[in-house]
Amino acid sequence: MRRPDDSLMWPAGWSVAEVDDPSDPRLHPFRDLTDTELRLRVEPEGGFFMAEGRLVIERVARSGYRIGAVLTAPKWLPTLAEALPSYAGPILVASREVIDAIAGYRVHRGALAVVRRPDPRSVPDIANAPGSLLILEDLVDPTNVGLVFRSAAALGIAGVVLSPRCADPLYRRAVKTSMGAVLDLPWARSSDWEADIAGMREIGVSILALTPDPGAEPIDRALSARMCERVALMVGTEGAGLSDAAMRWSERRARIPMSAGMDSLNVAAAVAVACYALSR
Repeated sequence: MRRPDDSLMWPAGWSVAEVDDPSDPRLHPFRDLTDTELRLRVEPEGGFFMAEGRLVIERVARSGYRIGAVLTAPKWLPTLAEALPSYAGPILVASREVIDAIAGYRVHRGALAVVRRPDPRSVPDIANAPGSLLILEDLVDPTNVGLVFRSAAALGIAGVVLSPRCADPLYRRAVKTSMGAVLDLPWARSSDWEADIAGMREIGVSILALTPDPGAEPIDRALSARMCERVALMVGTEGAGLSDAAMRWSERRARIPMSAGMDSLNVAAAVAVACYALSR
């Protein structure tokens, strides 16, 4: 590996160190990034998440998150210096081969960062803030969660409430597919699903269940007939959709009209369409 040029003027707080040994203990947080089950356990327990790529890392820093360490290849150091001029911490530099071996896949976007998780918000915090809401029940694919957050942020949703079993919005793939939207759009995870939904209804939030059921109202009609100004759009897990309990908790049920031969959209696409309808 070509050594970092010590003559270059890195930002003052940087501590640049070359790492050649994949077993170096400083690399521990970056290991086995493809083991989803492992990462979904150790990252929340450890109070951190992973950011991948210069643009996402720059967004993390701009949003005020605390970066603990960065791992990168030598050629990405100049662009990282532009992205992280105020960062003060270790920059671990390794060859592309070492990085790929540690992470478990080919890292295309130049850098990985260990980021401290923010303090969790509560469901009442999200529900009492002004604006429309999105409720996610048991989405299991972090990629879908990231795409949902991206659409929600782009189309004016003010906050997101997650069921206890919903995938982690700060998992690496969710952060990446959201283009950083999970970093800025307020969200909270429920610890008591039924009680938290009931609490939202008690403060005057109309819950609109999105379902492919042909007996549900077309979404434009359901929205035009809503009972109050604040609406929470609720969507369910991939495949099975919303639970029977969630259907009972909703005030109205809405569907996206489909052309003949199609009965549903991918959950991320459905949320994008529904958020657009809600924004109008």
